Amino acid sequence: MLQGLILVFHVLAAGAIVVLVLLQHGKGADMGAAFGSGSAGSLFGSSGSANFLSRVTAILATVFFCTSLLLTYLGSQNTRARSLMESVPAPAVPAPAGTSQVPAPSAPAADPSVPAPTGMAAQPEKK
Repeated sequence: MLQGLILVFHVLAAGAIVVLVLLQHGKGADMGAAFGSGSAGSLFGSSGSANFLSRVTAILATVFFCTSLLLTYLGSQNTRARSLMESVPAPAVPAPAGTSQVPAPSAPAADPSVPAPTGMAAQPEKK
């Protein structure tokens, strides 16, 4: 229940940050306010809205960051959460075709009268 409540605050903070960032105008837009473009008569004054919106955005970013940390902590404490791969049984691997389950015979002992090969094996000549 607590995790769901924090998730609601997290989503609301994320949406509010998006809206506030879109409401703010860039540094170049302040030049128009100096020549009387109409924003000087706004509710917060010519520079008051920028300060207010940036402060609210910073506060919401802090709330978003804290809810992210809380959700991560609460998610790691959940003992019911298991990896999907832990619940899948391992498949039995069949033997490749043409092989048998009989162990391979041991190699015969080397004949001491035959010399050991040296270098590369002779290649048959191509005609």
